[in-house]
Amino acid sequence: MGLKTTTLSVSAAMLMTAASSVSAQDVTLDYWVYADFATGAAGDLQEAFISEFEEANPGVTINMTGRAGGDLTAGTIAGAASGDIPDIFMNTTAVGAQLDQAGALANIYPYWSALPQDVRDQFNPELIDLCTPRPETMLCIPYTGYGSFMYRNLGVLEEAGIDPDAPIETWDQWLAQMEQIDAAGKTAVPDMSLIWFSILAVYAGLVDESAWGIDWETKTTLIQPEPYARALEVIAQMEPYSSGTSLWDQATNDLFTSGELAFSLNGPWANPGYEKAAEANSDFRYDWVLVPGPEAGSSGGVQGYEMIGIAPGENAEIAFNFVMHVVEKEQMVRWASELGRYNSNQAALDAVGENSLLEITAAAIPGSLYNRPPFFEGVYPADYYQTMVDFAQEVVGGDMTAEEAAAATVEALNELLQDG
Repeated sequence: MGLKTTTLSVSAAMLMTAASSVSAQDVTLDYWVYADFATGAAGDLQEAFISEFEEANPGVTINMTGRAGGDLTAGTIAGAASGDIPDIFMNTTAVGAQLDQAGALANIYPYWSALPQDVRDQFNPELIDLCTPRPETMLCIPYTGYGSFMYRNLGVLEEAGIDPDAPIETWDQWLAQMEQIDAAGKTAVPDMSLIWFSILAVYAGLVDESAWGIDWETKTTLIQPEPYARALEVIAQMEPYSSGTSLWDQATNDLFTSGELAFSLNGPWANPGYEKAAEANSDFRYDWVLVPGPEAGSSGGVQGYEMIGIAPGENAEIAFNFVMHVVEKEQMVRWASELGRYNSNQAALDAVGENSLLEITAAAIPGSLYNRPPFFEGVYPADYYQTMVDFAQEVVGGDMTAEEAAAATVEALNELLQDG
């Protein structure tokens, strides 16, 4: 699919040319993005946004660099300490507190509050609040987002005698299908105990946001032992039908695309790779459904948001104007239409036509839990997620009951928080 052409709105044009008034000389901005946003269709769109802004603002040059998530965080924090920080950078709001404590994020509230009201009204107000943790302090522009869901390999289901149209809305239905898949000599799921993401996706089917995250005032985890034990119990029931590899292992991806694995719990970022695999192999067919919950009408999953941060310094205002061009409605319509990626510009999402990837993402969000809440309030201990994994594996290995492991998880997490 080729790039769409567009006519900039009046507000967008005002934003783009506003940079000229603050640029008395040539300026080069370093722009760090996620690695997968710098290549393919996403990279083409980013380059288009850059070219449009540079053309409207002679003398401004934007150098884009793609980096893996961990490198984005480490590089930005190190840069803040050394004074060599990129002017503009993407990251997840889950590390917002780390970036804030490192001094990597400029307060862009004065620039935001000076924008035309019609521009500010484009954005989901809850996500703007997410980036505004303190009065008159805005630390990011909300960008893309996700709610995780479940990809299904239709060929594997059919080989197991499962009608893809049969409902899979509850854990009991899911486990029954896993048993059929195993009987057909195939694998149903990745090992759900190996990473926090898959553990949380199951736990989310039982609780709301009040039972997940950290209370930073008391330095205690909000995980509730009783529902958490139930989630661990179900994960242990899935273990006989699992691949022994984690959701994020390349081996798991290979099993799914080669017709050996039935289910992959993931987000919209996995779809481009699956699309390529389907183009290369006509036997690989897939679709997506919500992550099943304990009963019909419930669902699980993980949700998170990516942000764009701006470094403090003399280039902050020019950088802000560029970021607003990237996230303004016309650009986000192109982004959502081309890539099917959910984003914070609600006006853009409302303007996009039918798109099944956007629809499943939006449907997944209400049943999902945030990846690392609350954002911008405190830094999670390094071993927080690993502690969850360690005790989940004790249950899967038969060394602890789910109730014992849930109580031990809460106790260990609270000790980490108090010690930290």
